[in-house]
Amino acid sequence: DLDVQKGEFVCLLGPSGCGKSTLLNAVAGFQPPTRGTVTADGKTVTGPGPDRGMVFQEYALFPWMTVAENVAFGLQIKSMGKAEIAARVDALLEKLHLQDFRHRYPKDLSGGMRQRVAIARVLALDSPILLMDEPFGALDALTRRTLQDELLRIWQEVGKTILFVTHSIEESIYLADRIIVMTYRPGTIKQDVRVDMPRPRDGASAEFNRLKRDLSLMVMEEQQRFSADEIRSVTAD
Repeated sequence: DLDVQKGEFVCLLGPSGCGKSTLLNAVAGFQPPTRGTVTADGKTVTGPGPDRGMVFQEYALFPWMTVAENVAFGLQIKSMGKAEIAARVDALLEKLHLQDFRHRYPKDLSGGMRQRVAIARVLALDSPILLMDEPFGALDALTRRTLQDELLRIWQEVGKTILFVTHSIEESIYLADRIIVMTYRPGTIKQDVRVDMPRPRDGASAEFNRLKRDLSLMVMEEQQRFSADEIRSVTAD
């Protein structure tokens, strides 16, 4: 069983095909679990809900809307007043350094800026649980680290619960309170690792690299199972 406490930052780590995104989609309510149940705040998850916000790798912005309109979209569906919507959008644009881009369209933005907009749109709904499916996976290293730092700052300010899927061992150590290492098919919990390091974390420290080595061995073991399975499949064909 996986139990995430309120306010925790938990990363799901494992090889491709181990079910990280499937688990996240089950928590989001996009698909039912193959067995067992998913609960959020004591209630069984049967579908998407306002208590869970999702950030995708592909940004998922509306191309015909400006930055401000994308951030405001969910609030308009909730029938909030115009003044309240404007105030919340302004606050989030400032928090994510998007004030100067409020009238731009997604096509005019870099990948990092688009992901900032996607995060702002989810934060606008004020869901207590944030689900993030490799949100920084397509970004260059410098932009990725910048957004990691911004995400940590926002998380520490607002106290959300975050469940974050990543393939990056370094990213999981840098961000998480706990790292859930998953096995390759069937996707189960191989190890629940608590990261007892103060933030901000130094990727050059001995403690960071010791944990990186340990996690690498765990993930590599599962990756080798994946490779062996692929070879058997090809041989069988």
